[in-house]
Amino acid sequence: MSNIERVEIIKRNLISDDRGWFLKAITGTENKLPERTGEIYLTMGKKGQTKGGHYHPKALEWFTLIKGRAILKLEDVKTHERQEIEMSLDNPQTIFIPNYVAHQIENRDDEDFILLAYTDLLYNPKDTIPYQL
Repeated sequence: MSNIERVEIIKRNLISDDRGWFLKAITGTENKLPERTGEIYLTMGKKGQTKGGHYHPKALEWFTLIKGRAILKLEDVKTHERQEIEMSLDNPQTIFIPNYVAHQIENRDDEDFILLAYTDLLYNPKDTIPYQL
């Protein structure tokens, strides 16, 4: 079998609502992945919209804004310590979010934002706890 014959095209599901869209690039269930991986996904937020508003008791996440401007709001759910981080390509950065840190991202710009994210675990709804920031 040639290398070209080994190429796989994997259909993805784009989830859209009034706030924007959400697309998983890697779900962690693909063939030929390393023994252990999480998920890589993109999410888009429209002008004036907020996404997130939850924390994870188990999962760890890394966020990199790749288009637009946004404010990442964080809160330690145990100590209630808060932090806000401005994100844009003017100051490219990846933000590591440990477990038990609630997070939401707010678009305060005139254009949509696009966020690239990685989580070390496969999605589990029991590990996504709603939290108002």
